[in-house]
Amino acid sequence: MRPPLRVGVVHDFRNTAATGMTNTAMYAALMEQVVWLDGIGLDLVWFTEHHFLDDGYLPSWIPVASAMAARTKHARFSCDVCLLPFNHPIRLAEDLAVLDTLSNGRVELGVGMGYAPHEFKGFGLPVSRRVSLTDEGIAVLKLAFTGEKFSFRGKRYDFQDVTIRPGYVQPGGPPLWVAAMSEAGAQRCARADANLLPQGPRSTVLDPWRAELTATGRDPDKYRVGIIRSCLVTDDPDRDWPAVRQAERYRMSTYARFQEDLGSGAGAGGVRGNTEEARIPQAWVVGNVEHCVAELSAFVKEYGITDLVTWAVPPGLTPDQMNPSLERYFRDVVPRLKAAVA
Repeated sequence: MRPPLRVGVVHDFRNTAATGMTNTAMYAALMEQVVWLDGIGLDLVWFTEHHFLDDGYLPSWIPVASAMAARTKHARFSCDVCLLPFNHPIRLAEDLAVLDTLSNGRVELGVGMGYAPHEFKGFGLPVSRRVSLTDEGIAVLKLAFTGEKFSFRGKRYDFQDVTIRPGYVQPGGPPLWVAAMSEAGAQRCARADANLLPQGPRSTVLDPWRAELTATGRDPDKYRVGIIRSCLVTDDPDRDWPAVRQAERYRMSTYARFQEDLGSGAGAGGVRGNTEEARIPQAWVVGNVEHCVAELSAFVKEYGITDLVTWAVPPGLTPDQMNPSLERYFRDVVPRLKAAVA
C-alpha cells in the first residue's frame, strides 16, 4: 500500500519588476501566505534552488524554511531540489540538523546535481564534476544522518571522525529524495534507498527506479514519489489563466536558457531528450473544483504520486493574486482529491 497523499506548495522567491514589490516585502508576503496555508490544510512546502539570477531566484532554502518552521505547526519542508555540487555535505548536514530541531522533525531533503553552466562557473567548478560531487554528497549525507561518528574518503571529499550536532529529531535524519532526469538518475535514487523526484519520461525514470527496487527485494509502494504539478482553481479560466500563463512562460524561458547554455553536445546527462511529450506531465491544471479533482486524481493514480505540490506564486505575480485560487485548492480540491485516491 502506498503512503497517503500529501499536498503542498513550492516556492522559488523570484521577484520580477512586474510585482512592484521589494524583495523584503515579497519575502514577508510569502511568509504570511505559508502561515495562512498551514492553517487550512497545507502538508508540504518545497523550495527550488538556483544561483546568480537577476530576479532573485532563491539560492539558499534552509534559512527560509527555518523562518517558516518557527511560525507553522503542520507543514513539512523540503526542496526540489537542493543542488549538491554547490552544498558542502558536512555543512548541509549541520544546517539540516538545526532545521530538524527547530521544526521538531518537519524537514526532508531532495537533492539533484544541477546542470546550468553559469552556476558551476560561479562556484568555480567544472560541470564534469557534477556526478561525482552528487554521488559522494549523497553518501556523506547518509552517513551523517545516522547520528554516529563517521569517516569518509572519496575522490572529492575526505573526512575523519565527524559527528553531526545537535543531531536529528527524526531517527535516521531527514527523509532523503533524489531527483532523476534519466535512467542513470533513477538508478542513483534506488542505490541511495531514497524517495523519487521524477523529472523525465516514465519509461526512463519511474519504471527503472521501481524495477531496481523490486529486483533488490524492496517494495516500491513503500517509498514516496513527488512532483510539481500546479493547479489554478477558477470558474473563469479566460479571466484568470492569461496572467499565470505569462508567468509560466517566463519561468520556463529561464530553464530553456540553461539548457541552451549547456549545449546539446556538452554532456547534458539526461536533460537532452526530455521533450514535453515524453515527460511525466507537469502542465498546469486549470478549471473549476470538479475539473481539478478529476484531472489530479487521475494523474496521481496513473503515476503513483504520493507528494504533489503546486507553484504558489509564479514569477511576476504577487501572493495576493494567487491566494484566492490557493484557498479553493486547499479547502475544496485537496480534501476531495485525497478521498478519491485513498
